[in-house]
Amino acid sequence: MENENRDTAGHPALRPDPRFLRQYRSRLQELAGGQAPVALFIGCSDSRVTPEMLFGLDPGQWFMLRNVGNIVPPYAQTEIGIASVLEYAVQILQVEQIIVCGHTDCGAMQGLVQGVALSRHPALARWLDVARPALATVDAHPSDFSGDEHHHALVTENVRLQLSHLESYPYIRQAVTAGRLALRGCVYNLGEQAVEIVTG
Repeated sequence: MENENRDTAGHPALRPDPRFLRQYRSRLQELAGGQAPVALFIGCSDSRVTPEMLFGLDPGQWFMLRNVGNIVPPYAQTEIGIASVLEYAVQILQVEQIIVCGHTDCGAMQGLVQGVALSRHPALARWLDVARPALATVDAHPSDFSGDEHHHALVTENVRLQLSHLESYPYIRQAVTAGRLALRGCVYNLGEQAVEIVTG
């Protein structure tokens, strides 16, 4: 799809889309005074994953955290950038849900299977190691998976893993136990254009 909002060099223009401003003008004016999102969405940085469009969201509905592989390090391996988002969402914004969303054809999960050279991509290799237990879980159950089926199983298991990592954060576990917070998982199937709920 061609985006007409480009500068003279053909790059995406750093100016608001006038259609967006027209559609949400009153809502954006309301949000100028503060936000009260109901959920934190943790998804992949993949350009094909567009949660606001996919789930039909208005501005201000969900707080967003996106990274390679929709990964959340466990509390014992706290990564300050991720932890700060979790603290802000749960303790300050007091969101009602945290949603972890994986997707098919995920380059991060493909890299986990194929291996990423530590010497060439040191940050990426170390980051994907956080998701390695998901691969171990899938591979611990021998089956007749095709390549696509193995990938789908890994994407799904990675969502489960990150949900378990979230529960390792004391303030998240406390909020869940108190009934103030729900943890949910899903997988966006790009080919089928469908969202699959991930259960335990």
